[in-house]
Amino acid sequence: MIELKLERGSRQAPTLVEQLVRAFATAIDEQTLRAGALLPSVRRLADAENLSTFTVTEAYGRLVSMGLVTARRGSGYRVAVRAHSERVRAVEWQPPSLTATWLLSDVFADHSVPIKSGCGWLPNEWVNESGLQHALRAVSRVPAARIADYGHPYGFAPLRERIAEQLDRHGLPVEAASNVLLTAGATQALDLIVRTLLRPGDAVVVEDPGYCNLLQILRLAGLDVHGVPRTVAGIDTEVFERIVIEHRPKAVFLNTTLQNPTGATFGMASAFRLMQIAERHGLWVVEDDVNRELAPPGAPLLASMEGLNRVLYVGGFAKTITPALRCGYVVAEREVLRELARTKMAVGLTSSEATERIVEKVLTEGRYARHVEFVVDKLKDAHALVEERMDALGVELFRRPRAGLFVWGALPIDPAEGSAVATRALQHGIWLAPGSYFRPDDAESPCFRFNVPYSTDDALWDFLEKTIKGN
Repeated sequence: MIELKLERGSRQAPTLVEQLVRAFATAIDEQTLRAGALLPSVRRLADAENLSTFTVTEAYGRLVSMGLVTARRGSGYRVAVRAHSERVRAVEWQPPSLTATWLLSDVFADHSVPIKSGCGWLPNEWVNESGLQHALRAVSRVPAARIADYGHPYGFAPLRERIAEQLDRHGLPVEAASNVLLTAGATQALDLIVRTLLRPGDAVVVEDPGYCNLLQILRLAGLDVHGVPRTVAGIDTEVFERIVIEHRPKAVFLNTTLQNPTGATFGMASAFRLMQIAERHGLWVVEDDVNRELAPPGAPLLASMEGLNRVLYVGGFAKTITPALRCGYVVAEREVLRELARTKMAVGLTSSEATERIVEKVLTEGRYARHVEFVVDKLKDAHALVEERMDALGVELFRRPRAGLFVWGALPIDPAEGSAVATRALQHGIWLAPGSYFRPDDAESPCFRFNVPYSTDDALWDFLEKTIKGN
């Protein structure tokens, strides 16, 4: 095995995944590892270097996507026979096309892009491996007869209890039995709300920029979508009220905390003004709050201000446990929740009780609070590093949250070039998320959403520097 000198604990150091990829890529280029050589197994390398198996798996996956390594079931990972030079790798790799289809679906199966600055999830190496494995072992011991049926339409009761306890700590007391509905991720919760409360042709309001998957859900439902500018402190409430008076929307959809894509969090004044307008005009307020656990304390919670009379609250665990466990929830008033549960059963029956049991075990026995603290600290360091690189290139930051996954940065380029830059980036193995993808009218923008843990690779910043300088 090659000698690995991994740097740990330094804010300036690349991630452990990046260090592993570089070390193996260098060894393959220099033929220290020759074609056909067998790499250490994931478990062996993880044990030898005191690494998470998720870290090693992610690194090996990147080496495969670069064409340097092949993977075959039963025979492990081997150095690719033809991977001897940068020239050969460049010829063999074919980038995907940057289309809405790829961004919405194929991207989750496409592992060919080495640098995923535009993705929406935490690095695999940050997963709470010990807590997750403990939960998996615990659930594996549950008698099969107890999880043999479809489960309850509202979801696994103990997990609903844990969610109610969590919300109570945030100032939102709810009844687990009648106010909490489990879903297959927060995105399904949003879809159930749209299907239940809205009809084709209804007007709705969204943030501009806002959550890209929500925009697709609303378009598929045939709704009349109106964007209101997102500000650092919330939304532009003057524009919002004008839209409400003119178009009479039925609902407004919001990210209150560490918004996707800008990273901004609502201020209290903007939150109060928003709720006053919603009350006066009879709007549903859909509060998508999946990032709250990663945020500093004190951010306003619209549902607690209104007491579920007008607000539907959406949460999930993809950002703190793992997106692989599709588990989210919606909190609403009793009668509204009953209708949401009927919709859930009509379009997909119950959510996965096995998944919900795993999440419940992570929350109660997996040192969840300590893991969230770890992630928050790692994100803070990654933000500082990425901000430094952005400042050096003259990238204008919408907000410096020092928390959460995202920053929203405007490159000093022609706004009409945003999507073209993202397309060129893919030719270099870099996935960028162009601003147009987060706009309700698909308008071009010089802005991009950067996932900070995935935005530390030197190749990304070399590409951006050349782009800005016009090379």
